[in-house]
Amino acid sequence: MLKTAYNWHRPLMLFTLSMVVLVPVAALGMLLDDRVLLDSPIWFKPFKFAVSFVLYSASLAWFISLMEGRARRVAWWLGTVAALLSVGEMVIIVGQVVRGKRSHFNFETPLDTALFSAMGMMVVILWATNLVIALMLLRKKFDNPAQGWTVRFSLLIALIGMGVGFLMTGPKPGQSIDKGTLGAHSIGGPDGGPSMPFTGWSTVYGDYRVGHFIGMHALQVLPLLIALAGRWANARLAFALSGGYLGLTLLVIWQAMRAQPFVRPDGLTLIVAAAIAVATALGVVWARQQNNAEKELVPA
Repeated sequence: MLKTAYNWHRPLMLFTLSMVVLVPVAALGMLLDDRVLLDSPIWFKPFKFAVSFVLYSASLAWFISLMEGRARRVAWWLGTVAALLSVGEMVIIVGQVVRGKRSHFNFETPLDTALFSAMGMMVVILWATNLVIALMLLRKKFDNPAQGWTVRFSLLIALIGMGVGFLMTGPKPGQSIDKGTLGAHSIGGPDGGPSMPFTGWSTVYGDYRVGHFIGMHALQVLPLLIALAGRWANARLAFALSGGYLGLTLLVIWQAMRAQPFVRPDGLTLIVAAAIAVATALGVVWARQQNNAEKELVPA
């Protein structure tokens, strides 16, 4: 099984293994290094990014392995570019931790500015490579329609989640390059302060990282749900679950834009969330009806 996974896309899987190694290293850093940055242990960001990259890069490698012929060769090169860009991003993040500096939104010195600008360029190219792979998957014919639509939708939703990062780079009130900071995760207040355990998401302001996280991890959640559905999985179920997940992603992005903490939804947010849940449930029922109709066509 491990050998098969390694052959999905070797550069991406090698990067995945490097992130598997970095996870305990960063965890050890949080235990032994008492430095704090923006009210968070300084090694917390490398830890979170390493965990996220383990899931992202392994998923992208699997998606590429599903392609055939010329499309797979093109996707292989795109995956290799994605792996190299991801390495570059993590080198900067860890390097800034070693220096005791922020890796994101940091314009304090020419070096900090250059590093953050380089990360921005890497993210743009990484997003573009994922977009091309997603478009290629839209053209691929899958023997399993449920799997095919889930793979396509999960990557498209992940592109929305990745795109949330671009919203974070806009200047916030009182910020300027001269003051050393431009951009933030939080909406309605500065980064830092009270936050949720494990995620670090703000509990007092809106936080773009919620939509960024939920959107990106459609890559794992949706294919897993379809796999767990087993014989009940069909194209309708893929549409229903993907639609519900897209609705959730857009909801938390909208919630953050209104400077509302994820853990403190207002009545409007709850109403929309309930509507998404009901629509998804109806979609699941719709998918089950197709399964029941197909069973009735099977001769006894």
